[in-house]
Amino acid sequence: MAISFLASEISDLCLGKPPLRPLPTTATIADAVLALKTSGEIYVSVWSSEHSNSVVACNDTGCCRCVGKICMVDVIVHLCKEENLSHPLDALQSNVSDLITKVKGQIRHLEPNSSLLEAIDCILEGAQNLVIPIHNNARTNLRKSQLTQSPLHAPTLHYTQEFCWLTREDVFRFLLNAIGVFSPIPTFTIEDLNIITKQTLTIHYEDPAISTLPLISHSLSAQTSIAVINKDNRLLGEISPFTLACCDQTVAAAISTLSAGDLMAYIDHSGPSDNLVHLVKMRLQERNLSVMLDLMDDYYNPSSSSSSCCSSDEEFGSTKNGAVGRLIYPGRRSTAIVCHPWNSLMAVMVQMIALRVSYAWVVQEDYTLVGIVTSSEILKQFRSVVAS
Repeated sequence: MAISFLASEISDLCLGKPPLRPLPTTATIADAVLALKTSGEIYVSVWSSEHSNSVVACNDTGCCRCVGKICMVDVIVHLCKEENLSHPLDALQSNVSDLITKVKGQIRHLEPNSSLLEAIDCILEGAQNLVIPIHNNARTNLRKSQLTQSPLHAPTLHYTQEFCWLTREDVFRFLLNAIGVFSPIPTFTIEDLNIITKQTLTIHYEDPAISTLPLISHSLSAQTSIAVINKDNRLLGEISPFTLACCDQTVAAAISTLSAGDLMAYIDHSGPSDNLVHLVKMRLQERNLSVMLDLMDDYYNPSSSSSSCCSSDEEFGSTKNGAVGRLIYPGRRSTAIVCHPWNSLMAVMVQMIALRVSYAWVVQEDYTLVGIVTSSEILKQFRSVVAS
């Protein structure tokens, strides 16, 4: 029964998925920032095309392809480089391709009739997003006709083909809805299933936040997070790429000037305190990073911004949201997601889906860090049904 379920077509997972609103490879990083903020999406897809004005694949699938995706974390890491902190406006005029990961296979194209098993195999091989063609029908053609009349949407359509993409979260949710077919695996504890990874990305509370940069890039690629611990290896919180992706780009200044512990407070869902903002500004001033300081002022005091500041803000590729570090997307959280070795696989899956994460920290009762359980390890358990 489980094997037949894994043979389901992934078109079943695409129902209701919105079409992608991508960027061409000719766009700038500032264009990507603007697209992220106006779309309300965590990621924006980047497409390669032999047509200069096309951003979505055409009828010939060899003509245009999704070559990567970008989120605010990529922008933040880019800005944290010393040379870019000094000249952030210039840095954001670089080509968007500079932010696309060089790791192959993170984006995979699949046909709608591909099986769920194929999708899981792609994910286990490293794919983070699966690009699926959306079949045309009378309703979508009507919607396209309406959208092409709007300048805002016109660049997102090309010929008659649209695409959506599937994530690990989509696959997870689909599996959970039919969890009974995999019995008794979901009832086993994560410890009994041996899916707790002991090697984790960690940083001490007092360490400089800038030292997390390589870890941030790694955790974004692996779709995990960075544990913030004390000297007794107790989990105090996390620096999550998901949380950073919900911040504005001026968080680069905080990463470059604060400790890991202070950065956790800075990116908290309620936004940074005035004291932390003042501390960041003071340290930027000490390092003569005047442009980044001016941009923080634009964000933190939007009502006092002059017309010249507004011009700079547009060049920065952003829309002001009232204060630096503030929430710009729904769903941003401020606390680490934890579970225990004795929790069942199903309980952990429910928690991960409810909180929209692809991992959970495994801790003892006193919050001593044991390890991490990831969506990849869980998917391997369901994949093993076919091999057994």
